[in-house]
Amino acid sequence: MKAAVVSMESLSAWFIALSVLSQNILLSETAHLKIGVPENYDGIFPWYLTKLPELPLTYSDLSVSGDDEGIFGVESGFLYALKPLDREKQPSYSLQVSFTKSMHTQSFTVEVCVIDKNDNVPVFLEESMRGSVQLGLLKGIPFMQVEALDRDDRNTAHADLRFSLLDQIPRIPASHMFSIDSITAEVSLTEDGASTLDPEMCGRYKLSVMVQDMAGKANAFFSTGTVLVEVTGNAWASPDPVRLQENLPGPYPIPISQVKWSGSPVEYSLEGEFPEMLFTINREGIIYLNAPLDRETQDQFHIDIVVERPDGREIAKPVELRVMVGDANDNRPTFPQMQYHTVVKELATKGTEILTVQAADNDDPKTDNVRIFYRLVGQMPETPRNLFRVDRDSGVITVQADSMEGTVPQYTLTITAEDAKGLNSSCTVIVKVLDENNNPPIFSHHEYGPFHLAEDSSVGTTVTVVSAWDADERGGDSWQVDYRLESGNEEEVFTLVTDRQTNEAALILDKVLDFERENEYILVLSAQNPVALVRGRYGPASTATVTIFIDDINEGPVLSQSHYEVTVREGEEPGRVIATIRGYDPDSHPIRYSLRGDTKKYFSIGKYSGELKTVQALDREENSTYTMEVVAEDGRNSSLSASTLVTVHILDVNDNSPVLVGDYSWKYLCTPRWEDQALVLASRDSDGPQHGGRLNFSLRSDTTVRRNWKLTPINDTHTNLSLNVPYLPPEVYIVPFTISDSSSPPRSTFINLPVTVCPCNVRGNCRTAPKQLQGMPTIQSTVGILLGTLGVIGVILIIIFVRLSYQNSTPPNKGCPERVPLKVSL
Repeated sequence: MKAAVVSMESLSAWFIALSVLSQNILLSETAHLKIGVPENYDGIFPWYLTKLPELPLTYSDLSVSGDDEGIFGVESGFLYALKPLDREKQPSYSLQVSFTKSMHTQSFTVEVCVIDKNDNVPVFLEESMRGSVQLGLLKGIPFMQVEALDRDDRNTAHADLRFSLLDQIPRIPASHMFSIDSITAEVSLTEDGASTLDPEMCGRYKLSVMVQDMAGKANAFFSTGTVLVEVTGNAWASPDPVRLQENLPGPYPIPISQVKWSGSPVEYSLEGEFPEMLFTINREGIIYLNAPLDRETQDQFHIDIVVERPDGREIAKPVELRVMVGDANDNRPTFPQMQYHTVVKELATKGTEILTVQAADNDDPKTDNVRIFYRLVGQMPETPRNLFRVDRDSGVITVQADSMEGTVPQYTLTITAEDAKGLNSSCTVIVKVLDENNNPPIFSHHEYGPFHLAEDSSVGTTVTVVSAWDADERGGDSWQVDYRLESGNEEEVFTLVTDRQTNEAALILDKVLDFERENEYILVLSAQNPVALVRGRYGPASTATVTIFIDDINEGPVLSQSHYEVTVREGEEPGRVIATIRGYDPDSHPIRYSLRGDTKKYFSIGKYSGELKTVQALDREENSTYTMEVVAEDGRNSSLSASTLVTVHILDVNDNSPVLVGDYSWKYLCTPRWEDQALVLASRDSDGPQHGGRLNFSLRSDTTVRRNWKLTPINDTHTNLSLNVPYLPPEVYIVPFTISDSSSPPRSTFINLPVTVCPCNVRGNCRTAPKQLQGMPTIQSTVGILLGTLGVIGVILIIIFVRLSYQNSTPPNKGCPERVPLKVSL
């Protein structure tokens, strides 16, 4: 469509635009003028475009050139046009304006740029456009592009084109099978189209498309067109699996398969888990193998073949090529370890299995390439021969000889594993012959001794060393010997200590000997292995006898207790037996007792009876515990002795009365009574806690005393004395009370305590002196004594100063008095 009439509103708009553009004049340093003029002006002509600058006040012969059509002219310093301009016909004009000044011709250039107006409708280049879409194309991948043209200025919105899809015929199998990019005009499949496109259901579609300028705004020009889309089949499918033999000889690369995308030019690539460049594909879709394959490394490959547009966009789902690798017998059987260790018992019989060796072949387990045969090819030491054999198919190693007795402790076997092609490897098997306990230990002597031991031999003394020989392998459990004392050691006087390195046993004294109790020991020893005997039985050769005689030694006395604890009541009558020390002499010699450490001679002990007595009455308050030592000496040899400690504890008796402790003469109580004010009275009882633990204070049973005073206990030894009435006249009062202990019956002390009561100031200090007790000095006598004392001191000081003045007088010719030291002589 094309507009034919310009309204008055449009004309007014053009004049406003012309006015603005005529002011937008650009002048360069070379007198170049550039102006913009809108196309399709339909106003009054001549149309004055702009006033020419740079014209002198006086000039002549003003003219314009460079316009072949005679559109432009100049008059009175103005550039004008005689008809409308068409940007599509000629977008710009370059005019030369000339004039004469002072007989010289001058000129400058005026460039007229035609400003575009949206006066062209966009049109498709073809009225009916054709394209084809391949089966399998992904959503959003363009398969064709429609083209449209708008003659307006491409740099403005007048030629900014937008495309849209109006309709699809037929609308099967979905109504929206296609889409068009609004800017690029590329046609592609939608999600429904990519998943349901079927050439058998519908092989051709007719699409109605529209193109609009002004970026598709409401005032845009538009036109429509038709697109015919053919649905074509596609050869794009997964190729057949390929089976390749490993280690192909080449030459490489070897083509192994091919794929083909039907339609637009594409590029192919391969993806998958395989080494880089092992497989490649060319532009024709031919897939190549570029190096030999190894089935043991990877026995099959899954290769994804990707098809893309030249711009790198994937256009269809990848297809898969499966490559399977065939086996070639190119691997020798190998053992999982190069050396094996095993054991066989010494008494193992023929056919006993001792080990199974298994080799592995990395060739295809479904082929005969992995069949393995085993052989025993070496034995060290070589003799005796035919001790072992290996099964040809299973690899089981067994004992071939009738018996392993008498063989060496260890053999080294060499086993080979070989496949059908003759590829082989070997391993070594170290067989240790395990000794079994088929030989009992035998003592080197049947009898040991007799040995003599002194009665005073120290514990740990070695009596003798015995040994039993075992024919089994040295160092093994079958060779080791356990020695036991079968009889004669019921009191466990002796013990056996075995040396595992030499298989010898030391007979050790384990307890103190006593000749008087036992003077001879006959010990029966046995020798056995720690493991069970396989063959044979233990007989007389595995036992031995040890005879030991004990030699008598004179021994010192022995006390029945190492420490005695004795208790005695204080004040007990002297001479009482408080303990009896018991001792005995192993040799039945008499014992003499004595005391040591009793410095105050409070105790005595019977020389032969051991009776401990008190010599004088004991006082617990003086000393509550006595510790001394009782010495028992051999009656025939005083150098042999024993001692014990005796601790005597003195039991407390209530023999002390409680007393008041402290000086209370300087303390006082305020009257009227102050709350919480009290005298703290302290007491003490020299007896122990049983009798003097808690001390009780009580006022005399007198009505006046109990009315005026109050005793309040603080703890076991202290109590508070306070006023019990609000007010007492100031004076010194005698407060009578009793202190009793906690014994039964109790002991008591009666006390008359002087207590000063006085009025107090706000700080709690007495303001006036209370009345004096009889016999105490008065204030007048105190002042007289004080004045007399001060008078005597004054007289003494006067005498001292006079004496000093006389001694310090110096004749005039004796020098400066400041340099003579002061001398004082009294």
